[in-house]
Amino acid sequence: MAFTRLHSSTVLFSHLRTFSPLSQPPLVPFSSLSLSRLANRRTPVSASIVAMDQNPTEEIEAPPTRKKWKPLCLYYIQGKCTMMEDGSHLEKFNHNLELDLGVDGFVLNKLKPQELDYLLVLDLEGKVEILEFPVVMIDTRTMKFVDSFHRFVRPTMMSEQKITQYIEGKYGKFGVDRVWHDTAIPFKDVLQEFEHWLAHHNLWEKVNGGPLNRAAFVTCGNWDLKTKVPDQCQVSKIKLPPYFMEWINLKDIFLNFYNRRATGMVTMMRELQMPLFGSHHLGIDDAKNIVRVLQHMLSDGALMQITARRGSSESGDVKFTFKNRI
Repeated sequence: MAFTRLHSSTVLFSHLRTFSPLSQPPLVPFSSLSLSRLANRRTPVSASIVAMDQNPTEEIEAPPTRKKWKPLCLYYIQGKCTMMEDGSHLEKFNHNLELDLGVDGFVLNKLKPQELDYLLVLDLEGKVEILEFPVVMIDTRTMKFVDSFHRFVRPTMMSEQKITQYIEGKYGKFGVDRVWHDTAIPFKDVLQEFEHWLAHHNLWEKVNGGPLNRAAFVTCGNWDLKTKVPDQCQVSKIKLPPYFMEWINLKDIFLNFYNRRATGMVTMMRELQMPLFGSHHLGIDDAKNIVRVLQHMLSDGALMQITARRGSSESGDVKFTFKNRI
């Protein structure tokens, strides 16, 4: 088995971590299970998650489905990589998210027609203020990766000293604090750039307003769009954009499709016997892993439906569309 040697003292990217898949049959949709089979199903044991090695040099097993794993260039996915002509840089770093999100291993004969053409997986980072805003877009007809939007976000209500301490604690362990300081911009600017990105893909036009066009956000829980984005808009003194008024909580879809309760991304991956790649709680890595869960569920025949809607930008009232939900 090939191994990749990473030097954390020089790397400005996410480290790879995996956990072992369970030695149990994969999940199948609830609708396809007989009552006798349901009665015999057992709750899976916890998978063992490999903790990150803190040594400057560590050997990490590369994913078996790829010839050579490369860490993602976090400058490139923000449109700020200046080393695209450097052969050694291109050899060391991945500049194509599609390499991590291929669908070759999935059987597509159960793939159902969806009401939505595109799904935008969003996984924010930051407890005090938003620090990272990653979105990964996939086509529901093919399950294939289409594009991504990723920005690091600079807090507006913190002193520089507090920001430095905050970022060191959050991103220093991943070795990407330097990238954050080099590229982070205020939340207002992030939304402006994101709206240009949405318009480029014909998903939303500011002049028309309203929800996304035949697309929806997918989140792992309700926190991102029910709580954090509205809170950040208040801090940044901007109105909540209308495209954030509805979303799909993947945990609710998972519960109703497989009839199994999953408390988070790691639990869903464990249930589906999928390895975790990248650094958990680095937003872009989590977004990619959620996409992989989403692709798996689509290939099993899951239907993606809106699970939550907000009454208005001024109101905090959110209506949930599923009776059974997390």
